[in-house]
Amino acid sequence: MPAEKQHKSDNSASVPIFAGRGPGHGPRHAAMAAGPKPKVKDARKTILRFGAYLRPFLPRLTAVFILVIIASAQSMLGPYLISRAIDGPILSGDFPGLLRISLIMLGLYVITAAANGLMQIIMIGVSQPALRNLRRDLFRHIQSLDLAFFDSRPRGEIISRMTNDVENISNVLSQSITQFFTSILSLTGVLIMMFLMNVPLAFITLATIPLSFLITGFIGRYSRENFRKRQRHLGEINAHIEETVTAQRIIKLYGKEADMEETLAISNRQLKGASIRAQVLGGLMGPLMNMTNNLRYLIVAAAGGILGIREILTIGVIAAFLNYTRQFGRPLNQLAQLYNSILSALAGAERIFEVLDEKARVVDDPAPLTIGKTRGHVVFDQVNFSYIPDTPVLKDITLEAQPGQTVALVGPTGAGKTTIINLLSRFYDIDSGTILLDGKDIRRLKRSELRGSLGLVLQDTFLFSASVRENIRYGRPDATDEEVRRAAETACADHFIHHLPEGYETRLSEDASNLSQGQRQLLAIARAVLLDPSILILDEATSSVDTRTEKLIQEGMTRLRQGRTSFVIAHRLSTIRDADLIAVIEDGRIEEQGTHQSLLTAEGVYAQFHRSRFETSLN
Repeated sequence: MPAEKQHKSDNSASVPIFAGRGPGHGPRHAAMAAGPKPKVKDARKTILRFGAYLRPFLPRLTAVFILVIIASAQSMLGPYLISRAIDGPILSGDFPGLLRISLIMLGLYVITAAANGLMQIIMIGVSQPALRNLRRDLFRHIQSLDLAFFDSRPRGEIISRMTNDVENISNVLSQSITQFFTSILSLTGVLIMMFLMNVPLAFITLATIPLSFLITGFIGRYSRENFRKRQRHLGEINAHIEETVTAQRIIKLYGKEADMEETLAISNRQLKGASIRAQVLGGLMGPLMNMTNNLRYLIVAAAGGILGIREILTIGVIAAFLNYTRQFGRPLNQLAQLYNSILSALAGAERIFEVLDEKARVVDDPAPLTIGKTRGHVVFDQVNFSYIPDTPVLKDITLEAQPGQTVALVGPTGAGKTTIINLLSRFYDIDSGTILLDGKDIRRLKRSELRGSLGLVLQDTFLFSASVRENIRYGRPDATDEEVRRAAETACADHFIHHLPEGYETRLSEDASNLSQGQRQLLAIARAVLLDPSILILDEATSSVDTRTEKLIQEGMTRLRQGRTSFVIAHRLSTIRDADLIAVIEDGRIEEQGTHQSLLTAEGVYAQFHRSRFETSLN
C-alpha cells in the first residue's frame, strides 16, 4: 500500500472521497518508520572535528597555553620553596631569608591569579566565536537539506541539537577547557618536581595511579553511554513539548490532555533514569578519587617518615612531598569532576556532527541549465516515485499541461495528488521517468530558478511572526506597498486587512493565531499572487474559506490564471469543472483524464463521483 494511503489525517472520515490532503503527512511518517538510527561517533574523531572550529584562533589558544604554564608554575614551585624555607631559614633562624622566600611565593600567587583571570577572558573570546561558527554551519546545513530530512525527525529534536547540544559544548569550552589543561600541566609539573627531589618516593607516589585509571575507565565507559541517552531523551521531550504546544486546540478538542501527559511521563522517566545513572556514576568519581588520594597521602607520609627517621630525607623534603601529594590529587579530582561535563559536551557534539554528516538527496546539477522566464509547459513522462524503497506512491504518471492551462488533480485521500505537486516543486526527486518544464528536465535546473517560477498555496498555511505586509511580501521583498495592496485585493484579503487593528502593519502572533484559518489562507494566496509566477499551484487553497469568500477568490483566481499554467487540487466541483484538464488519480495511477464534460460522458470514476455529489446535494 502506498505510503500516502497508509496515513490519513484525523479528519479523513468527514472529508469527501476526492478530498485533498495537506503536504507531508505520508512522507513524514513513512520516512520516520524507515529512517536510519543515529550512529554514535567515536570521541577522538569528534574532538578532531571540533578542533577545526578552534583552528582560526590558534594564536589566542597559544597565549592561553602559555598562561596555563604560568598558572601551573605555583603548583610546581610552591612546595619546593616551602622545602627550601624549612631546611634553610626556618631551621637556621634566618628571618631575612625567610622573608625573601615568602615574597617570592607571594609574587607567584599574584602572577598565577592574574594568569587565571586573563586565561578566562581569552577563552571566552575564543569559545563564543567558535560556537557562533558551529551554530551558523549547523543552521546553514539544515537549511540546505531537503524535506526528507525534516520528514524523518520531530522538529523539537532538531531544535534541541541547535540549542541544548551547542550550549553543552559552550559550557565546557568557556569554563572547563582551561581547568582541564591546567590540571594536566599541574599533574605533569608535580611529577617532574617529585622525581627531581627524590626518585624512590616519587615511584611510591605513583603506585596508586593504576587504581585511579581503573576507576576512571570503568565509570567512564558506562557514564558516557548514559550521557548520550540523556541527550537523546532530552531531544525527545523537546519534540513532544513542541508538538503539544502547537496542537493545543486538537488536544483539547479530543480531550487528550491525559494521553499527552502520559507520553511525556514515559519520556520523562527515561530521561530521569538516564540522568540519574549518568550523574550517580559521574558523582562516584569524586569520592573514589578522594579515597585514592588519601591512600596515596598515607603511603607517602609513612614512607617519608621512615626515610626521615633514617636521615635519608630532610624534614623540608618530606613536607614538600606531602604538599606535592596533595597537589597531585587535586588535578586528578578536577579531571574527575570535569569528566561529566566533558562527556555531556562530547555527546552533544556527536549529535551535531551527525546532522552535519547528513547528505541532501535533492541537489543542483553541477552544470545547470538556464531557463529564464518560463512559459509554463509542464510534462510528466512515465514518472515513478516512492518515499520508501519498493513501496511505490506514484506509478507511471504521464500528464501534460500546456502553457496557460488549468489542470485539476482529483482523487481519494492518499492517492498521490500532493506528491505530484511535491515532485514538480522538486522537494523530492523522482525514481524514474522525467518531469519537463518548457522542454527541460527540472533536475537539470537550479532549484532556486525552478521554484522562482512557481506560486504555491498549500492547504496547511504557514505565516511568520511579522506584519501582514511582510508576510505578503515574503517572496518579493522589493515589492512596493501598492503592489502588496493589489495582490491582497486579487486574493480578496484587502477588505479584512483594513479591519485589523493596524491594517497592513498588524503584527501576527506565533502561528498567526490572531487570524482565522480562512484569513490565513487568503494571505497565503495574496503572497502567491505577488510573486506573479508562470505556474500556479493550489493545494486545497480554498478549503478553509466559506462559500461566499470562495466565490470572490475564484473570480480573482480566474484573472490570476490568465496566461499561467495552474495545478489545482480540490474536491469542490465549483473549483474544478472549468479546468482545461482533469486528472483522476487512484492508488498512485492516473485512471482517467479529460475535461469535465468528456469525463462525465465516459461514465468512469469521475462520473460516479459527480453523480454521488449531485445526489447528496438533492438530499
